[in-house]
Amino acid sequence: MTMNLFTARLAAEDAVLVTVDAFQGSVPRESGAWMAVFGHGFVGTIGGGHLELKAIEEARLRLAGAGGDPVLRFALGPSLGQCCGGVVQLRFEKVDASQASALVRRLAPQRIPVALFGGGHVGRALVAALGPLPFAVRWIDSRDEIFPAMPADNVGCEHSDPVQSAVPDLAAGSHVLVMSFSHAEDLDVVAACLLRQRQHADLPFIGLIGSKTKWATFRHRLEERGFSRQELARVTCPIGLAGIKGKQPEVIAVSVAAQLLQLRSWEAPEK
Repeated sequence: MTMNLFTARLAAEDAVLVTVDAFQGSVPRESGAWMAVFGHGFVGTIGGGHLELKAIEEARLRLAGAGGDPVLRFALGPSLGQCCGGVVQLRFEKVDASQASALVRRLAPQRIPVALFGGGHVGRALVAALGPLPFAVRWIDSRDEIFPAMPADNVGCEHSDPVQSAVPDLAAGSHVLVMSFSHAEDLDVVAACLLRQRQHADLPFIGLIGSKTKWATFRHRLEERGFSRQELARVTCPIGLAGIKGKQPEVIAVSVAAQLLQLRSWEAPEK
């Protein structure tokens, strides 16, 4: 959504793109964070606070024709009224509509693939929660009428019948979430994921919605299909952060989204 707003405005007027080029210590945003400053208003954020205000002032000077070094250093101390204590280097670039395609490619976030099986209440709430987050969602259901007309930019909708037939060609590294309308479908998807794990070991997370009782039943049936205890240990059920209570779809969705973000931080720790 932010990228769409940026390119739409850039089609009508020039901007100065401000990006976090490098940092040291504690800072509001990571390298690569950006905002586009226009004559009136801006899109995106480099963390807010006085740092962002100073960056907007500097960008507007450059929009008006002022020169300056492409990269400026800002210490987040008393002079900026921010006590983070780190140092941020910001890059300032004047951009126009002719650069839009290149900017989309350059600024697009690296997204972790998520395969979401199920378009029910929790599935829809989860897609809404994941929309602004750094995930590429492949949303799969055996009912092709279940999907909204206009999903978020990072969501691709797919009809698959039988639903588990989509598992073999999931992107490597996919985080799988299973929450279909049918326990039978859930079981088949989990079994297909475990078979893929046996063959390729490239699904870092297999999460199944449901209770411990549901998982006990599934575990017994999967054992009957020949899966070992070690293989079954790859499945997480229930899903979501343990400390978040509530059965509302939106609560479950926030809990699962937070769990995925937590997994992401374990797999790719910030430097």
